[in-house]
Amino acid sequence: MGYILRVDLTRGKTITDDYSDSLKTMFIGGRGFAAKILWDYLPIGIDPLSSENKLVIAGGPLTGLPIPSSGKIVLASKSPLTYGYGDGNIGGLAAVYMRKAGYDVVLIEGRAEKLSILVIDNHKVEIQVREDLRGLSTSETEAELIKEYGRDTGVLSIGVAGENLVRYANVISQSGRAGGRTGIGAVMGSKNLKAIVFKGERDIPVANLRNLEKLAYESYHTIINLPNYSFWIRQGTMSTVEWSQENAVLPCMNFREGVFEYAENIGGYMMERMKIGRRGCPYCNAKCGNIVEDNYGFQSELDYENVAMLGANIGLYDLRKIAALTRFADEAGVDTISLGNILGFAFEASEKKLISERYEWGVFDDALALAEDIVNRRGIGDLLADGVCKASSKISGSAEWAMHVKGLEISGYNCHSAPGMALAYGTSPIGAHHKDAWIISWEVKNDRLGYTAAKVDKLIEFQRIRGGIFESLTVCRLPWVELGFELKWYIDFFEAATGLKLSLDEFFKVADRIYTLIRAFWIRERCEWSPLLDYPPARWFKDPPTKGPFKGKTLDLDGYRWMLHLYYDKRGWSNIGIPRRSTMVELGLSSEASVISKIVSIEN
Repeated sequence: MGYILRVDLTRGKTITDDYSDSLKTMFIGGRGFAAKILWDYLPIGIDPLSSENKLVIAGGPLTGLPIPSSGKIVLASKSPLTYGYGDGNIGGLAAVYMRKAGYDVVLIEGRAEKLSILVIDNHKVEIQVREDLRGLSTSETEAELIKEYGRDTGVLSIGVAGENLVRYANVISQSGRAGGRTGIGAVMGSKNLKAIVFKGERDIPVANLRNLEKLAYESYHTIINLPNYSFWIRQGTMSTVEWSQENAVLPCMNFREGVFEYAENIGGYMMERMKIGRRGCPYCNAKCGNIVEDNYGFQSELDYENVAMLGANIGLYDLRKIAALTRFADEAGVDTISLGNILGFAFEASEKKLISERYEWGVFDDALALAEDIVNRRGIGDLLADGVCKASSKISGSAEWAMHVKGLEISGYNCHSAPGMALAYGTSPIGAHHKDAWIISWEVKNDRLGYTAAKVDKLIEFQRIRGGIFESLTVCRLPWVELGFELKWYIDFFEAATGLKLSLDEFFKVADRIYTLIRAFWIRERCEWSPLLDYPPARWFKDPPTKGPFKGKTLDLDGYRWMLHLYYDKRGWSNIGIPRRSTMVELGLSSEASVISKIVSIEN
């Protein structure tokens, strides 16, 4: 669309800017735009919950086009959880209508005096005071706004977790689409921004409409005829419960174990028997959201991550009760992964009598009561609302089993015996998240326990594809990951949409530029950089599981260190993980190199 909408909530002003061709060609869109805009616009060293922080909402050149899985946007900011770069993508109508309103990026600055919403209706932009929405759940907020603005509307909203500045509060859309587990919901809350409404009627211009329509027709038919399509429609990501159990990577009891004795009670086949519907993002014909009724009779959306983290990781094995915790998290606007992680941490702290509160593994009422305390910042919930890293610094003796990297809670894979996936968590650009490089499936098939150059090469390849190409285009990776929908489709989509023909190697160079810029952002914001920030938790090195096929196994510290240093070298970074000046110059990041060279020693 060619435009960035800048919104100053403090002054109640908005302005529309165009942006340079170099931004498009060097960063493509989505995460690439977000990282570069935050680097350029964000004052160095600010408090992430201050009015000085920026919130970037960025689409890519494929966002909102009528092609498979294109209903995605990236939400990014300086993370209040990690104090580094934070982002997450979210699917929904907001992605489509933001571009149809005429914008590729919305940059939100400042802080509203009272609780407000931002309404973007084509080129009419309005900031409205809406104190009446305070305390409403995300679904209540969205329902009210759709009632006011019509069904052809995209809404992003926060719940009470965002209002209360829970540092892993996220953003919700369409009663279960969630994004921004790095605390983007808390950033919205800190800006007194309850919701964003998008409406748009413009056509999204493309370079070759006839070719795009042909590709769209062929690709939709290709997807539904892929071998795994029918099973995917039945279970979506939920089949990963059984897979993780079989391969001993299912997180159990705060990642102490990799197998769960009640796994079959919470897996894909159990979900199938309960399933009453599916949800998904616009333009998707492989919808992944499985709808079940929870133990209160309400509809809840299940996928692997929330079941692993709010189920096995806290010892809970009733899928309807797990669904209730998931629905609670979505309504409150708090990340299910981090919530399940912090609940497991608190249950273990209680078990070890490091806190006075008493919680029992697998007790639903304990989990729900503590979750309510967290989102409302009551009692010990106030401490836990700041994340497992900060909580462990206040609870003596808990640091070695605080399951995070760089402050972001680990998602649903136990890596006692998965060194490649441990490295993926360690080097993820936002902290411990699987999105950038789900290498564990490849690792299980090829070399489960090895510490090899092949794993490092495959990790970088996956980061370039998953965290680079998909996050900048911006489209969903699941058809490629789960169904075998070939990567070439997306390269062809890009050419039809933009008129630019890039090779895979050229896309990879853009991805490398984005990853190196994000690493520079971390160094700029954290100042005292250490390679220890790229290490997974001590538990995986020191505290072996007591059951399953890998009983007694842990990560090897020397092996991990060797792979990490090789990763740095292949990325063109120094042996402590700082991008070399020559690498940054080659990637077109000379000015950024000059900035970080004033903070840390940078090798040539």
